[in-house]
Amino acid sequence: MLSAAIFDMDGLLVDSEPFWQRAQIDVLSELGVSISLQDTRDTTGVRIDEIVKYYARTQPWQGPSNADVQARIVDRVVELVKDEKPMMPGVKDALAICHQAGLKVGLASSSPLTLIHPTLDALGLSDQFAIVESAGALKHGKPHPEVYLNAANALGVEPDHCVAFEDSFTGLLAAKAASMKTIVVPAAHEWEDPRFVIADQKLASLRAFSADNLESL
Repeated sequence: MLSAAIFDMDGLLVDSEPFWQRAQIDVLSELGVSISLQDTRDTTGVRIDEIVKYYARTQPWQGPSNADVQARIVDRVVELVKDEKPMMPGVKDALAICHQAGLKVGLASSSPLTLIHPTLDALGLSDQFAIVESAGALKHGKPHPEVYLNAANALGVEPDHCVAFEDSFTGLLAAKAASMKTIVVPAAHEWEDPRFVIADQKLASLRAFSADNLESL
């Protein structure tokens, strides 16, 4: 019996992955880091501090600290989201279906709260979530299940009574590790990735989501 629905944010509710990719390339390239678009795609769902730490170790730069570089990237993403407000298709209907089904609705994101709240405000979604959990300050980010376990706890629901909505394989692993039902909505270029077979359901878009999806979990 499902009692709650927990949503990821980047790439699922908001088409911010291109912004993360652009911000990482712009900021890190200025520091002399060799980073490609595919490199940014390969780390989809990973916390930005962990990405910055990786490049600081493998391609160290002079000058700004890791925290400064991370802040520059996040600030750039916030600017782009506020300017373009790129909500993914079907978001409001999917949230409405979950609310109408009587589910508690929460958010569990790898992004820091300094990005989560401006994004939800920009999209007019701040009132849709009973709780918001960030992995930004946790010891372990996704694919560790901690942020999902924290979200379930904040909602007062057992993890195995939750369905998690994700777009990345990293996030999907986190939700599965938390013993949640999962619905994955991969990016088009990742649709054929065989690793998504571990999801309970795979959708091309949240527009394809209906109450029937919940009933069949």
